[in-house]
Amino acid sequence: MEVTFVPVSGAPGQGIAALRDFAPGAAYSDCVRVDLPSHTLLFVSGKTGVKDGKLVGRTMVEQTRQVFENLKSTITREGGSLKDIVRVRIFVTQIDSESIKDVHAVRTEFFEAGRYPASTLLQVDGLVRDGGLIEIEADVVLQPVKK
Repeated sequence: MEVTFVPVSGAPGQGIAALRDFAPGAAYSDCVRVDLPSHTLLFVSGKTGVKDGKLVGRTMVEQTRQVFENLKSTITREGGSLKDIVRVRIFVTQIDSESIKDVHAVRTEFFEAGRYPASTLLQVDGLVRDGGLIEIEADVVLQPVKK
């Protein structure tokens, strides 16, 4: 078994005001990759609706779409695709009927009907980004690395 801690891409502080002057920057990995003989596991850290260090839009739809683009970017960089996601944990700051519908509508843009990952949806008081409405983390199973 080989474990690789994949550093966060972009600015060390990840555009988070509290980490702007913090010398080490963000103290987490973009994902942790566990290569096993039969498959590879990726544990992807929570992604928010941020692009180029700034929150995109103020709606659940806009932010959810960007979250999935950010997940896609990390998973693709590690040799996979969104089809390889087996579980997501979704954290939202609002859980009214409209927000739930918005999240699920965007999910259908990124996943094939009938091939949805296992999922948990939780309401939280707030996220690390002011104005952030949603954060998603993912567990991914990839085919083995051919050496």
